[in-house]
Amino acid sequence: MRKLIVAASVALAMMAGVAHAQERNLRIAFDVPYEPFEYKDENGDLTGFEVELAEAMCEEMNANCEFVIQAWDGMIPGLLARKFDLIMSSMSITPERAEQVLFSEPYYNTPGGWFAPEDFNTDVTDMEAMEGMTVGVQRGTTMDTFVTEEMGGVVSIKRYTTADDMVLDLEGQRLDVVFVDYPVGEQTVLSKEGFKEVGEPVKLGQGVGVAMRKRDKELAEEVNDALATLKENGTYDTIMEKYFAYDVKM
Repeated sequence: MRKLIVAASVALAMMAGVAHAQERNLRIAFDVPYEPFEYKDENGDLTGFEVELAEAMCEEMNANCEFVIQAWDGMIPGLLARKFDLIMSSMSITPERAEQVLFSEPYYNTPGGWFAPEDFNTDVTDMEAMEGMTVGVQRGTTMDTFVTEEMGGVVSIKRYTTADDMVLDLEGQRLDVVFVDYPVGEQTVLSKEGFKEVGEPVKLGQGVGVAMRKRDKELAEEVNDALATLKENGTYDTIMEKYFAYDVKM
């Protein structure tokens, strides 16, 4: 009997050791504020669609996760410098970025949206009408790339580190129109009086993915498996429906 008890104890210890060895310690970077994807609530706690999705993903991966706030223009440099392990901050998958980082499968896709004061009546697709106007974008985003490539030399482009700073300049009439992630525009612009959506939403890129260092192929597989499980078991839909009035799934 004693031998059986000892053997069982050893087996349990080995199992515990394996479970502990499989646990990951991960640091995940977010650009805050970027409502409704990641922002701080009235209590100062980090929340949002991607924050809750990251929490569920970490639980599924049996990972201990630390959340890091990082300005957008330092995201990829910070990842490559090992300041954090993952970027989960509405980073669109583009060929240029894919040369530097390894992306997970896309986990959502939202269009860019045009937002302006209610008295703005210009067709944003009419380059003659847009000539000389000032357009706000967040620096280094796919919206920045789109406006630069499609409207550079026609409009004045003003780039911002945060969406909040951009909206402040829109309110202060230092911008004619802004081009941002559609849900961000809904939360930060349309929630204020005197503003409206203009033009049609524009689909950009291949969707949004979790970014990792290129050598972290095993981690990418775990992330993809966890996200797939969350979509299959309904967790993803529950989180999505909390923050969006429409479907952003791929």
